[in-house]
Amino acid sequence: VMQAAAGHGSEFSFVNLFLWGDQRVASVDGTPVFLSNFSGSLTYPWPVGCRDLPGTLELLRQDACERGIPLRLFGLLPEERDRLEALYPGRFRFHSVRDSADYVYETEQLAQLHGKKLQAKRNHCNRFEQDHPDARTEVITPENLALCREMVKKWYEVHEWNEQIEQEKTAISRAFDHFEAVHMDGLMLIENGEVIAFSMGARMNEQYYDVCFEKAYSAINGAYAMINREFSRMIAEKYPELEFLNREDDMGEPGLRKAKESYQPTLLLAKYNASLREEE
Repeated sequence: VMQAAAGHGSEFSFVNLFLWGDQRVASVDGTPVFLSNFSGSLTYPWPVGCRDLPGTLELLRQDACERGIPLRLFGLLPEERDRLEALYPGRFRFHSVRDSADYVYETEQLAQLHGKKLQAKRNHCNRFEQDHPDARTEVITPENLALCREMVKKWYEVHEWNEQIEQEKTAISRAFDHFEAVHMDGLMLIENGEVIAFSMGARMNEQYYDVCFEKAYSAINGAYAMINREFSRMIAEKYPELEFLNREDDMGEPGLRKAKESYQPTLLLAKYNASLREEE
């Protein structure tokens, strides 16, 4: 199903399904379908790759009815929204969720930062290298993960709590606990024996890579730009056939949106939610 979901949003990455969701999984005619609890409500990811879409949707509707919940689908691409509307004219209400749109970049773009539009990013990296000549990168392994755990603990201490922060803390803790089992990659930026930034991710499919987490101390000028560039370079070298890095959505957070837009995304991947009108 992950290969069938090529080009879809980061919600269809196996690693994200495991790290962020409370999943219930079933098989319909050989196609996995999910019931997910991503943010306190039960919803069904769009059943990518299914051979009998009307039959699958009917089974999902029956399942939702038995659970006493409305049938809600998420993660539809525009062409899937159109297909659903063509199958069931007027029966579904569609919601475009800008906060959940994924930022997709060409791998080489982030690894090399070529072009006038990314000049500021190159400047940030150059300034960091001048100001921090002893800083170095180190690949994350099970043996040095404890350094990242300590950095994350300090990072959260200086950031105001909210529900999204709490969900992220749970997800990143799972990532640390199962780093090898889910085949994650990671890179740390270290100065004076302390992690000042790190990034972690996992491959989605043949073309796409999911950058799951990126943390840096914002007070250190250029730390975010450096870990972004160096992690992108590491992934480009490890998986030369990859074309795109999916840096996920901005959750509607203005600062994060500005930062992701500043890297000039190749594609802003629009996604839709769908709900049955008669069940609203």
